[in-house]
This record gives sequence, structure tokens and C-alpha cells, in this order.
Amino acid sequence: MARTLRIWLPLLLIIGAVLLVDQLTKRLIMERLYVGQTFAPIEALVPYFQLTYSENKGAAFGFLPQAGDIFLVIAVVVVIAMLVFYPRMPKEAVLSRFAIGLVCGGALGNALDRLQYGAVIDFIHYQIPGLISNVSNLADHAIVFGVLIIFVESWRSDPKKQEQTAAPEVPEPHDPLS
Repeated sequence: MARTLRIWLPLLLIIGAVLLVDQLTKRLIMERLYVGQTFAPIEALVPYFQLTYSENKGAAFGFLPQAGDIFLVIAVVVVIAMLVFYPRMPKEAVLSRFAIGLVCGGALGNALDRLQYGAVIDFIHYQIPGLISNVSNLADHAIVFGVLIIFVESWRSDPKKQEQTAAPEVPEPHDPLS
């Protein structure tokens, strides 16, 4: 039992922390702003960073707004797949284990929004005028950060990459007379 607890407790704590912070921040935004309203917590960063309450029925950047139910199913399937994969990971893969917690927590945070509100609540508004404007949430950031960690960790541990960076072996000299 202690071994099982050691494996699952860190994951559950990370998922719980991401869910808690994500849902609390979304609740605060919903209580203090109306949809479309913007608040500048740091005036010097306007227009690059603001808080704008937005409801996203689709995927990232509002893509496919009619497909919210599909993204809910995808989120649940991804979380289940990661939970199945998680106990099979090597003990040393601490960063990847942490990253799986971030991805699962973020996916579940956005899934809860879809179930409760019919849309994902977004509020973190980054903008580079004339180039990009994006409104996201902490769950999205947890997912992106988790995926980046998994990508970097898998790249660092890729056997093909390690072979390429390892010093080449020098073949033994061959004596044609022997």
C-alpha cells in the first residue's frame, strides 16, 4: 500500500493544486468582470498583458466553436491515457511525472468548465498589437507547460540523440597479416 501511495500521491496533489488554482481564479474573474470586460492589473503592461473575461466554446483561439463536446471527450480520453501510462513510468522520470500532473489538472480544469458553463472560462490576455492577441487561462498554461516538459524530457532521453552526441567509438586496428 505504501508503494502505491508513493506513486499516486504526488500526481493527485499536482492535479488537485492545478484544479484548485484554476477554478478559483476563474471564479474570481466571473465574480468581478462581465464577459468582454478588461481589467489592467499592471497599467505599465497595457496592452501587452491584461485580464479579459472570455468564454470559449471551442478549442484554443476559439477554433471550432461548435465542437465543445468533442473537446470534452478528448480531454477525458487524454487524462485516462495518461493515468494508465503514469505508473509504468520509470521512478527517475520525476519531471515527466510532474508534467503529467500539470496536463491532467489543466485538461480536467477546462473539462469542468465545459460541464458547468458550456464553455471554457478564459481571462489571461496576452497581446502583441498587430501580431497576436490571445486570451487563455491557468489550465491552458498548465497543459502547455506540461507538454513542453514532456517534450524536452523525451528529447533529452532519446537514445538516438544520445548516440549522436556520444563520442564515436574508434575501431580496433585490423592487422591484415593475422
